[in-house]
Amino acid sequence: MKPLKRLAAFSLGASLLLVSCASARLEKQLDPKSRDFISKVRYTITPEERRAFLALTEEAREAFVVDFWKRRDPTPATADNEYKTEYFSRIERANHLFSGGAAPGWLQDRGRIYITLGPPDYRETYPRGVTFYGVPTEIWWYGFFTMIFVDERWVDDYRLDPSSAAQIGAINRAQQEWNEPRQGMVRDPAAGRVPGLPGLDVKIEKADREGTRFTLVIPYKNIWLKSRGARFEATLEATLKVLDAAGSEAWTFTKVFPIDVPQSRLREVLTQDFTAEAVAALGPGSYTLNVTVTNTTDGSKASLERKFEI
Repeated sequence: MKPLKRLAAFSLGASLLLVSCASARLEKQLDPKSRDFISKVRYTITPEERRAFLALTEEAREAFVVDFWKRRDPTPATADNEYKTEYFSRIERANHLFSGGAAPGWLQDRGRIYITLGPPDYRETYPRGVTFYGVPTEIWWYGFFTMIFVDERWVDDYRLDPSSAAQIGAINRAQQEWNEPRQGMVRDPAAGRVPGLPGLDVKIEKADREGTRFTLVIPYKNIWLKSRGARFEATLEATLKVLDAAGSEAWTFTKVFPIDVPQSRLREVLTQDFTAEAVAALGPGSYTLNVTVTNTTDGSKASLERKFEI
């Protein structure tokens, strides 16, 4: 690097450092309510919006906050702001899912990715490492992109692995698309969708005695299990409703199913299916079965409808 270019680079670096320090000083001077806002929206606020907010007087910041969320509302004609609701819902889920480590879940690497991109399409967990001498590892799939997290200190505090550095550009682009304020266009309401619980199926067959047996089937690999010490846990809430040909409720069933898997059996369990049975006493006729299953661990849901005859 020539001396002039080196001096220019140094000047630019010094300027950025001064701007950063000035921004930090301004943030420390904020009132508690404004400081909480600027902290919570760190994954969605643009640099320009941040600078503008910090430059405002305390009296003007409330109007800024209202306009901030309004410009992100995918359906401004409705009372609910789906974007804002989903954003804070992801923060809550991240705190619940990633409670290990020194920082709250939403401030950890897994929380940042979860809030920015939403729940992964597929998640692989290796609590004892991918190899014999490895460390606890999680691999998240978003389409063809993978995010790898490792827990180098074995304290349930996963960090984004350097090998995922190539994906940062894709993360930033996705974040920009999700966070970009609405400018004369209505965003896709699916941005505020509830995470799915894929793979739900139900088997309907005649029970040994009089009645009809319903067997719920969900691959364990599709169920988000929360690590808690040496165990992995989740809670599924299942509701089954049977309607007769006239549309009247003929039978209903609701039950909570706790899942508790020891770390030593996790790999084996992830190759299997979760199953649960319920038996209904129904007479001959045509029926419709409606099933809803919710994983209260991460808020994911699945539902299906199935017609059957007896």
